Amino acid sequence: MHCPFCRHGDSRVVDSRTSDDGASIRRRRQCPECGRRFTTIETASLSVVKRSGVVEPFSREKIIAGVRKACQGRPVSEDDLAMLAQRVEENVRAGGSAELDSYEVGLAILGPLRELDEVAYLRFASVYQGFASLEDFEAAITALRA
Repeated sequence: MHCPFCRHGDSRVVDSRTSDDGASIRRRRQCPECGRRFTTIETASLSVVKRSGVVEPFSREKIIAGVRKACQGRPVSEDDLAMLAQRVEENVRAGGSAELDSYEVGLAILGPLRELDEVAYLRFASVYQGFASLEDFEAAITALRA
């Protein structure tokens, strides 16, 4: 780790602690060259492979934006959306993979969204799963009732 003050190419870890409920590690470091201390925060990276093959970092904001569209006009608060995005991230991180398909992210959204609001679930599923006919909607509604 380069020192942000003198750009020396090495540093010594003085203290390490977990933060964000274990999702990241906060490290206090000291530069052996200038003696100044600084803090770094380390998190495990999670990448999403889109259908086009483009790889981008996982983003809770993108989850919230996509689900917000399905929740338009529904009694769902911003806090509910933030909690849903957190649950989705926890679920995909629990899989242990550093890279996953966008399809897997969509599947991870469907479960928590169904618990949050069934109408929003149907809206999201209709776009995500590509409902093409009324029978697709009827099958999804039948599954919801079961």
